[in-house]
Amino acid sequence: MNTQRICCAGFGGQGTLSMGKILAYAGMLEGHEVSWCPSYGPEMRGGTANCHVIVSDEPIGSPVVTSDANCVIAMNQPSLDKFVDILGKGGVLIVNSDLAALKEDKADIRVLNVPANTMSTQEFGGAKLANIILLGAVIQSINTVKVESIDDAFTHVFEGSKAKFIPDNKKAFIMGYEFAQNYK
Repeated sequence: MNTQRICCAGFGGQGTLSMGKILAYAGMLEGHEVSWCPSYGPEMRGGTANCHVIVSDEPIGSPVVTSDANCVIAMNQPSLDKFVDILGKGGVLIVNSDLAALKEDKADIRVLNVPANTMSTQEFGGAKLANIILLGAVIQSINTVKVESIDDAFTHVFEGSKAKFIPDNKKAFIMGYEFAQNYK
């Protein structure tokens, strides 16, 4: 595996930081070097939130992704507008198409428009698992970590009384993975 640089961005409360944390934890479980660098405004819920995740087989010099990202996950329009330009050539842009749309075509990147809020609402009665649906699309789209490692990360992130959330998170993850697998 080479170094994967990923930016997850959205509003506070959308699960942006959790998505990145699960990805970083899965990389750590596989024995990779990882960094997870969260950034959020003082408003928290409803304010801006993003995190940079790096998964590598080599030491990581800086935890911040400022250019040449392999993947950007944009959960809303302001995040898409802010972070689309850090994608490197051949990078993957995963857009929550219920809340954002790319304003201009970019020939040198791959774009996956995932209606994550709609998918989550139809299956789980609300948009709270849209982030995990997008995480499934990420794992299918770029060679970062194995699906099994995400499953293992769920058991570490959702410990104790939170373990009851694991089945729905696994289901949401597979929904996103399969959506990306069948995306044209």
